[in-house]
Amino acid sequence: MTSLFEVKDVDRIFYDEQIKNFLPEKIIDIHTHVWLDKFRIKNGQLNNVPVRSATWPSHVAKDNSIEDLIQTYKLIFPGKQITPLIFGNPDLEYDIGISNNYIKTCARKYGFPSLVLSIPEWSGAELEEQIIKGGFLGSKVYLNYAKPYIAQNEIRIFDFLPIHQLEVLNNNGWIVMLHIPRDKRLRDPVNLAQLLEIEHNFPNLKLIVAHVGRAYCPEDIGNAFEVLGETKNMTFDISANTNQYVFQKLIEAVGPKRILFGSDMPILRMRGRRICKNGKYVNLIPRGLYGDVSGDNHIREVDGAEAEKLTFLMYEEIAAFKATAIATGLGKADIEDIFYNNAARILELNL
Repeated sequence: MTSLFEVKDVDRIFYDEQIKNFLPEKIIDIHTHVWLDKFRIKNGQLNNVPVRSATWPSHVAKDNSIEDLIQTYKLIFPGKQITPLIFGNPDLEYDIGISNNYIKTCARKYGFPSLVLSIPEWSGAELEEQIIKGGFLGSKVYLNYAKPYIAQNEIRIFDFLPIHQLEVLNNNGWIVMLHIPRDKRLRDPVNLAQLLEIEHNFPNLKLIVAHVGRAYCPEDIGNAFEVLGETKNMTFDISANTNQYVFQKLIEAVGPKRILFGSDMPILRMRGRRICKNGKYVNLIPRGLYGDVSGDNHIREVDGAEAEKLTFLMYEEIAAFKATAIATGLGKADIEDIFYNNAARILELNL
C-alpha cells in the first residue's frame, strides 16, 4: 500500500520522545471525518451556497476513506489501538445522504461508533428514524446547514440544531457533536446563552462541544469558562486545538472527567505548527507542501530550518495538552480518562 503521507525522522523522534509514553495503549478519537471525493455534488447544484468554514483543511486531503483513516493511525500512532467515532464531512458540496450511508457501512464493517450528519429541516421523527435505522449514536450538526440567507456571524446554534431535534436527542440520551458558530467563538454571549439553555433544558443529552468551543487562542475565551463553570453535563473535545492556555482554563473549569481527546482527522495530519497573532490562529507550514494557500489568512508558509523541524499538527495538539497536564497536576489516571475512559462512557463501549 502506498503511504498516504511521509513520516520523517523528525516525526519519529517527536513521537518517541514526547508522545508515545504519555498516551495510554488504548485511545478513543471522538472526532473524525470520513468521506469520499466521489460524494461531491455536481457544481451546477451549488449556486449561491455560502462558504462558512475555513478553507485550509481542503488542502490537507481531498477525502478520507475509512481505510485511509486506519492507515493514518498506524502511521501517526504506531503501537497504539485507536477507536474513532466517525461521521461525514459537513460540507454542502457533498451529498449528505450518500455520506451518511457510507458512514453506516464503515461503522458496521469495522465496528466503529458513528454519528449521522443531520440537517435542521428534518422533523424530530425523521431524525429519530435516521439514527435508529443507521445504527448511529446521535448527530453531528454544523453551521453550514443553517438557512443560506442567514449571515455567517448571525447564525445561532438553534438555527442548525433546532429545539424539536434536541427534544428527540434528549429523550433518547443520544450524542450531539456541536461545532459552535459566530466570529467570537466561545466567548460569544449568544453561544454561551444557548449552551446553557441546552444544558438546563436537555439534561439527558450527551453534548460534546467540539474544539474547546473553537477557542484556538486566549482571546477566544472571554468569560466563557466562568459562565460555563456551572454546567455539569456538557463535555469538550480538544480536537484541532493546540493552545496550552486554553487547555489550562478548560481543565480548571470542568476537570478531567469532561474532556475528550479528538483529532478532527484528516486535517491534523497536516505538517505544521500553530501560533496566535493578533488574536487569530495561524498554521505555519512548509512552503509549497499544500499547494496554493496564498488566499488563506490562517496559513503562513515557512522555509529552511524552520520548515524542516515541523511535525504533524496532531503531535502538536498532544504535546500542548501534555505540557498543560503536567502544569495542572493531572495524573496518569486523568490522562487515561481524557484519552479513553470518558469517551468510552459516553459511547457506552466495553473495549
